[in-house]
Amino acid sequence: MEIIDPENKKELTVDQKIKRRTFFSFATFFAMSAATYEGWNWLYSAPDEANGITAGSRKPLRAAMNKTELFFRRFFSDNHLVKTYPKSMAARNVRINSNIGNEDENFNPENWQLSVVKSKGEVLKINLEALKALPKTEIVFDFKCVEGWDQIQHWAGVRFLDFIKHYKLDDLTSMQYVGLETPNGEYQVGLDIESALHPQTILAYEMNDAPLQTAHGAPLRLIIPVKYGIKNLKCIGKITFSNQRPRDYWAERGYDYYSGL
Repeated sequence: MEIIDPENKKELTVDQKIKRRTFFSFATFFAMSAATYEGWNWLYSAPDEANGITAGSRKPLRAAMNKTELFFRRFFSDNHLVKTYPKSMAARNVRINSNIGNEDENFNPENWQLSVVKSKGEVLKINLEALKALPKTEIVFDFKCVEGWDQIQHWAGVRFLDFIKHYKLDDLTSMQYVGLETPNGEYQVGLDIESALHPQTILAYEMNDAPLQTAHGAPLRLIIPVKYGIKNLKCIGKITFSNQRPRDYWAERGYDYYSGL
């Protein structure tokens, strides 16, 4: 199609066409840059959210993250399975990214018991041998960190879904959230119930066919492949259920509460 000058109806020269396209390109670039800057400045200047279950983020950003959580929870499906791999591909030297919540020098794994808070405040106590007596599930998947790294890892334990059924906790799954924390209560994770009951979520007590070591969350940790690593709590001491978001260590520091993949 010929480009026609609307004033004299003459065809533009090649040089005029180039100048015209250059002008529009630069105009578009500067307009978009100005809009981006204004948007960034607006977000940067927006007030911080109130400290609570979530904190450390600007109000508009937290609102966007909350909307994202609602969207994915509405469309979440048990059919959404993460890709798995053969055991031969699993890393032998599994990365240790953080020891937050796993630093209690007075903690003795031999005396450990898992506490599950049931309705009306009743607490169910379960030891590791009881968990090992349940059907074991293994998974080899690509563990992903919010920092950008990933690693294929091999874990084994009892599926959270099987754990719920065995201990007849089905009535508690009508709640919207599951809370987990370390024995000393210093590190917490909150999960939407749909992700907790996902068929690939396990309470892990083995890594690479061997019992967990302290650095990897002994004696029991959460492995939830549909979430980033910040949700895979090491050394679980207590599990609770609620209709309100439980405390979450990283969400209180500005990270996305949902943290789904």
